[in-house]
Amino acid sequence: MKIKVYLEPSEEGGYTAIVPSLPGCISEGETKEEAIRNIREAIELYLEPIEDDVLTINNAEVLELAI
Repeated sequence: MKIKVYLEPSEEGGYTAIVPSLPGCISEGETKEEAIRNIREAIELYLEPIEDDVLTINNAEVLELAI
């Protein structure tokens, strides 16, 4: 999977990494390399299944959609 990441210098120093296709998925690092490592981890956590955190709803129909 390829995901576009924007890497920009921060005013305070270091870099900010933003993933526009994943709202709220933002990370930072002191160097470009650190920012890239951090955003990679943030993306993995963002995309991690949350099935264990979802409450079971009685009588609900479960669907899986491919988008």
